[in-house]
Amino acid sequence: MSKLVTIFGGSGFVGRYIARRLAKAGWRVRVACRRPNEALFVRSYGAVGQVDPVFCNIRDDGSVRAALAGADAAVNCVGTFDRGGANSFDAVQVDGAGRIARLASEAGLGALVHISALSANPAALSDYSRSKGEGEAAVLAAFPTAMILRPSVIFGNEDGFFNRFAAMTRMGPILPLVGGNTRFQPVYVEDVAQAAVKGVAAGTSGIYELGGPEVATLRGLIGQMLGVIQRRRLVVNLPFWIGSVIGGLLSFGSALTSGLIRNSILTRDQVNALRVDNVVAPGAKSLADLGITPTAFEAVVPEYLWRYRPAGQYAAIKDSAKNLKKA
Repeated sequence: MSKLVTIFGGSGFVGRYIARRLAKAGWRVRVACRRPNEALFVRSYGAVGQVDPVFCNIRDDGSVRAALAGADAAVNCVGTFDRGGANSFDAVQVDGAGRIARLASEAGLGALVHISALSANPAALSDYSRSKGEGEAAVLAAFPTAMILRPSVIFGNEDGFFNRFAAMTRMGPILPLVGGNTRFQPVYVEDVAQAAVKGVAAGTSGIYELGGPEVATLRGLIGQMLGVIQRRRLVVNLPFWIGSVIGGLLSFGSALTSGLIRNSILTRDQVNALRVDNVVAPGAKSLADLGITPTAFEAVVPEYLWRYRPAGQYAAIKDSAKNLKKA
């Protein structure tokens, strides 16, 4: 019988790519998520019955234990951008991560892959980055041979980075940024998934920092994105203090509505995270150490950002029509 892997958050942005790759490699895949009825699409990644979405709440020992039953390996892709509430940074990225590692160790799993973030640091000013750092410590304390993956900002068809900024260009001629001079090293979601599969299949351990072949400032990346979507916008780099004020006001407005209007634009914690460069550290283990050649940003984003062009899917036809001579 083929081996079984449990992927926590396997229906999310990164998790679905890992699930697809492992299914193609012959693994039975159990996708553990909060809403399995909304994750039925993962069944198409393999043969009938090979990929199975199941309910799991990583804040509960019994739920996590059931999701790990009979598994040979596990991957934790669960993360959150919610600072408070039941699924806060600490509840999900510290306690939840530690719980998965502890119960995976108790169950005798052969491999555990934990998806963290390049900004992970227990001493970080950002609560998101701090919780990621504390989560790593909790994972390694319970499962010392775990593989920790720290990706920079991840790009791909369903990403929440370039899609988000591209959508903002439809709102007006000005595109405001906070942290425009902060450096990033965007990494392709398929490269992250390939790294995770190596951890599951080969039991690779250690911490790996994942970045693409290009390092650029946020403003530089947005400039490239504007070229891809064929839009001209005035990019304005706002000071961090103004970003903090805006983030605070937006979060306050969300709190006044008891979360009915969610602040998905900018928070103070995101501003704090933007104060630190998001690039692979010199000497760190990287994709190259896993035998993976990183995919260039410009080779992928036109495949999914075309829908933000003024002419959408007809942009190429419109451009070619300009060259037609009038009869």
